[in-house]
Amino acid sequence: MSTDLRSFARRWIDDDPDPVTRAAGEALLASTDERALADHFGARLEFGTAGLRGELGPGPNRMNRAIVRRVTAGLAEYLLAHVRDAASRGVVIGFDGRHGSRPFAEDAAAVLAGRGLVVHLFDDVVPTPFLAHTVGHLGAAAGVMVTASHNPPRDNGYKVFWENGAQIIPPHDAGIADAVDRVQALAGVAVPALPHANVRPVPAGAEAAYLAKVAALRVHRETGVRVVYTPMHGVGRRLCERVLRAAGHTDLHVVPEQADPDPDFPTVKFPNPEEPGALDLALALARRIGADLLVANDPDGDRLAVAVPDGAGGWRALDGNQVGVLLAEDLLTHGAGGPERLVATTIVSSRLLSRIAAAHGVGYGETLTGFKWIANLALDRPDRRFVMGYEEALGYTVGDVVRDKDGLSAAQAFCDLAAWCKARGETVLDRLAALYRQHGVHLTRQKSVTLPGAEGAGRIRAIMARLRAEPPHDLADVAVARLSDFREGVARDLASGATAPIDLPRSDVLAFDLADGGRVLARPSGTEPKIKFYFEVREPVVEGEPLEAAEARARLALSRLEAAFVARAVGA
Repeated sequence: MSTDLRSFARRWIDDDPDPVTRAAGEALLASTDERALADHFGARLEFGTAGLRGELGPGPNRMNRAIVRRVTAGLAEYLLAHVRDAASRGVVIGFDGRHGSRPFAEDAAAVLAGRGLVVHLFDDVVPTPFLAHTVGHLGAAAGVMVTASHNPPRDNGYKVFWENGAQIIPPHDAGIADAVDRVQALAGVAVPALPHANVRPVPAGAEAAYLAKVAALRVHRETGVRVVYTPMHGVGRRLCERVLRAAGHTDLHVVPEQADPDPDFPTVKFPNPEEPGALDLALALARRIGADLLVANDPDGDRLAVAVPDGAGGWRALDGNQVGVLLAEDLLTHGAGGPERLVATTIVSSRLLSRIAAAHGVGYGETLTGFKWIANLALDRPDRRFVMGYEEALGYTVGDVVRDKDGLSAAQAFCDLAAWCKARGETVLDRLAALYRQHGVHLTRQKSVTLPGAEGAGRIRAIMARLRAEPPHDLADVAVARLSDFREGVARDLASGATAPIDLPRSDVLAFDLADGGRVLARPSGTEPKIKFYFEVREPVVEGEPLEAAEARARLALSRLEAAFVARAVGA
């Protein structure tokens, strides 16, 4: 083991303000587990777009109070240098119910206050979308949300919002990271005791303002659906209940075992409503009480999962694309009209939204993966009225109340849609079927291939290089019409060789558009040792045929497309 690493670990431990992680660091330094020592102290969590996220523990490669203080010190310097009146406008700080969230938030508040910035600190747990809204509501210079969203219980994180209420994007992410790098020993960072004159409670009117704006988003007034709701042991319950009950959805049943914040998430293997088994308790309650609808937030309340009766005695979980297009169609059909409207999604989401937008004669935007890009697209288009945006990973925002994912207002919108359908003797599945009949059956699937270690990272780079150098000209007997390379910023017609620029930030993503309307995307994960593939097929519905026949063809085509591409990209 390098003496330099041991010396660095010694200095970090001596600098650590938390007796718990300091003791854990001492134990690592005293042990013979050199690999663990290098894992904790030989690398560091990178401050990237939106901030930090990682496992709790000692050292710069873990989430802890020392890293929070360093990052906040860098954030303070960047805000003072780049945001007008940053000190007086201040920073809003919120936190969820995870291990360490409250002390991390209090440490961040103290560091900012010590540097002369006003801090608006929530006094209890809050959902991420409410924090994001409050940044704009108070005219703050920035916001900090201490959360790891739907990560495992051992994780926590630190998410930064800019003065516009959206997550930070370049150049601010890199600028803050550079400022953090310039922070030396924590002894030089002032951390005054709380309470402090600069640290103030969030005004009570912030919640009333959020609730009023969410209520104003509604395009239906029908009620009468029986709803099961779970916050997944997270922090969404209180505010989501207020939103839904205020909208008249009072036949509301919260899963009791998951109703309150619990940082250990004891009833689920993984606190992500997309994961198999995560909705089991909610589905059991829905069956028991004969519910019309199931809605679920992830632990910080920014995502929404939906399940509905399938009409055959069972339940069907809708994927993120299906929820997104159902909301878009409903809002465009029943909301205020006009061609100046705008809807948006990401490059890995379904193309169905583009067809819905075209049918309504409204603007359509497509961004890189990540909701920060959707929010900033809406901000960059003041000539358009932003109706909604979504990403396939269960993230949605309606209107401009929140410049981030909002699982609370999305829950209201979907309950309203379900109630409107029920009042007319329909279901949301009937509405989805109508979309498929009009625009074709669109089915999507994602596949992740895990390739760990240095060897795996090399294989991932080799896969992307080979796909660029030798792109497939057909997949599952369908011609590939266009290759879009988002790293190079160029789309190329494979038949003619003609090229066109891609007006998006550079990213290591490849997209293969098929002649029949299908699509495949490949991108390495930015946080895990994985390469991710996204598949979509479009199957027209022949006039007069049962929809089930087109859906069966689409399922077969999707399976064939996935098998053909994975074999080509990774090998059998």
